[in-house]
Amino acid sequence: MTAQCEATAKRAAGVRMNLFERYLTLWVLLCIIAGIGLGHFFSGVFQAIGALEVAKVNLPVAVLIWLMIIPMLLKVDFRALGQVRQHWKGVGVTLFVNWAVKPFSMALLAWLFIYGLFSEWLPADQHDAYVAGLIILAAAPCTAMVFVWSNLSDGEPNFTLTQVALNDVIMIFAFAPIVGLLLGLAAITVPWDTLFLSVVLYIVFPVVFAHFWRRRVLGRGGDAALQRLLGILQPLSLLALLVTLVLLFGFQGEQIIAQPLIIALLAVPILIQVYFNSGLAYLLNRAVGSAHSVAAPSALIGASNFFELAVAAAISLFGFSSGAALATVVGVLVEVPVMLSVVKIVNRSKGWYERGLKRQDDAS
Repeated sequence: MTAQCEATAKRAAGVRMNLFERYLTLWVLLCIIAGIGLGHFFSGVFQAIGALEVAKVNLPVAVLIWLMIIPMLLKVDFRALGQVRQHWKGVGVTLFVNWAVKPFSMALLAWLFIYGLFSEWLPADQHDAYVAGLIILAAAPCTAMVFVWSNLSDGEPNFTLTQVALNDVIMIFAFAPIVGLLLGLAAITVPWDTLFLSVVLYIVFPVVFAHFWRRRVLGRGGDAALQRLLGILQPLSLLALLVTLVLLFGFQGEQIIAQPLIIALLAVPILIQVYFNSGLAYLLNRAVGSAHSVAAPSALIGASNFFELAVAAAISLFGFSSGAALATVVGVLVEVPVMLSVVKIVNRSKGWYERGLKRQDDAS
């Protein structure tokens, strides 16, 4: 491992939830209230913002998404990719769950609940959009908050760094095909040009830009300079997320007021897929003999969603006022409390997990 990669790993091990992260659900609820109120009284302003588009890309949203994503990607050291072999079992399990199970299990749950069990309680003209939003939400694994979850579960920081870096590289090539495939299977029209443009704008550009910016900062001032930069950008990133949520709920307000159960109903498949995928990753790691310090973050990475990317892609593909955009925002709403519950489960089951590893060792 390079010295820089090791330093990054040590920082990741010390990550704590700040005030915003710990109470993310509260801030989202406040954004719902603010967005609905502002959208009702200043609808003309919101419509004007929604009309600021070039090639189906909303310019204010593009800037806000970059402000959200780039600071997160600045924390990722792609040199960690050289450590894939060190934890190959855990990496293999996580990749399987992230890319071969999670998007498809979410698609199945979305079809089951949106088109089936909940269809009578949801607006019929938004069924396809809700399914699309849930698929987009599950199509990319989380990049930033996983460092927090890994730390809270005493995860191996080098494994977490490696997994995040590898997922970011795979996301560049796999996000669009997976989303396109699953939307096509649901008979939802796929605007491929807009989908690929979203990948370029919200994955390729931020990853490349953040990588070279990180290298430049480290080359000039070392780790201290990078930490100072992150200290400046982090508040802007959080503010950008809040503003984006206010804009989304400003467009969605009337629909939510008319059918307040929508958010609760959309949360059901999200909750099920989080617990299913985290449990699957956890059990598979136990089966292949991964250490608990690898299995815990693997379960959390396997279940988490890159909601910033999902929100951006949903807006680009279907618009601010679409059910797809609303579905991705519900993912933001439930992210922290649900993932904290998964952290508690893997921590409390550590003894059970390690007894299983001991039995495997004794049997061999």
